[in-house]
Amino acid sequence: MTTAPPAEAAKTAALLSPSPTSAPRPEAPAAPPVRRVPLAVSGLLGAALTAYVWSAHGAKPGVLLLLGLALGIALFHSRFGFTSAWRQLVAVGNGTGLRAHTLLLGTTATLFALLIGTKTGLFGSVPAPSGGPLGFGLLIGSFVFAVGMQLGGACASGTLFAVGSGQTSIVLTLGGFIGGATLAAWQFDLWKDLPSLEPVVMADHIGWFGSWAVTILVLAAIVLVSRRVQARRNPPPIGAVPSARGAAARVLRGSWPLAVGALALAVLGAGVLLVSGGAWGVTSAFSLWGSELVRALGGHPESWSWWQQPGNKEMLAGPVLADKTSLTDIGIMIGAAVAAALGGTWTLHRGVPWRTATAAVLGGVLMGIGARLAGGCNIGAYLAGIASGSLHGWVWGGFALLGTWAGLKLRPLFGLGNPKPGDGVC
Repeated sequence: MTTAPPAEAAKTAALLSPSPTSAPRPEAPAAPPVRRVPLAVSGLLGAALTAYVWSAHGAKPGVLLLLGLALGIALFHSRFGFTSAWRQLVAVGNGTGLRAHTLLLGTTATLFALLIGTKTGLFGSVPAPSGGPLGFGLLIGSFVFAVGMQLGGACASGTLFAVGSGQTSIVLTLGGFIGGATLAAWQFDLWKDLPSLEPVVMADHIGWFGSWAVTILVLAAIVLVSRRVQARRNPPPIGAVPSARGAAARVLRGSWPLAVGALALAVLGAGVLLVSGGAWGVTSAFSLWGSELVRALGGHPESWSWWQQPGNKEMLAGPVLADKTSLTDIGIMIGAAVAAALGGTWTLHRGVPWRTATAAVLGGVLMGIGARLAGGCNIGAYLAGIASGSLHGWVWGGFALLGTWAGLKLRPLFGLGNPKPGDGVC
């Protein structure tokens, strides 16, 4: 039997050990009692809506709604976010959230390669990669989106699960998000001809195994670099959220480790691809909801150039509750409400300060516009793009980090704080 030399064993142990922080992570407080009324309301709403969608539109939309419900539960229990992860990384060098992203991205890329590479789909769907053009719209949109994230307090998926859990200020962010996405769709002619290059999907050049291997190697490098940065800056730990005691209770009522959330989200996101043929997305539904509101008020969004594009025209013409992205978005909000009520944390926050409210609306508007310019958000462009081996996903992430830096500079103008090295938690 051979053993690794002491130096190699020490390196392996150091690599697998938690990255250092200036203090131990605080103990999670006990979860409050179950909120029975919100649990009953959200549970009944989820069951009734699933039954209606299944009967009115068929099994495929019904399954997509169920996947959305499960995504909402996983997002809430793990508090899996992109906004706070990038804020912690840029402000104090804590890369815990970013490393959770790499696990989500790597697992999703693996599942996407298997499904798309073998053309495995359900309900007659043929899974396809999410490739996006490389151009000024992508650069500007991802930067603007990230600024909006830091002002609005949540990303696209984070907005949905925060709304579901009753966070009033994020309801304002969602309203601005819908408004910005609708405004960008209305003014599509102003930005549709920005210079761009054709999408570059690595699988078209080096095959799905090669694409997967390159993606995993780059993600591994990001993990190593983030650990080195964190070791040098020795940042505060991430705060703990309320959790139930005991393994079984923690599954239903507690907080999940970020790694568990990443794996759950990867499997569920792959489920969306398997069922629908397209990757999980969020923001196209916001343009649809806003345009339907415009139509209800007497407008004619069907005449907008955005809704004349292939695929978009069919989306506007069809029922909202048959639209893939609308179903998963609605499911996320309801699923998060169920999880928050079980965890005892569902509540409506009152008395939002006016500067916070202003930042929430402005941030939402910027995210809506940015998502349309960039061809997607942190889910539809960053996650789906990188998992598909599309270069636009990497570009989106890089410019979103720059936008995060800019957003942190603007947050104090609205009374919003940033993590500091001397904080107890970040």
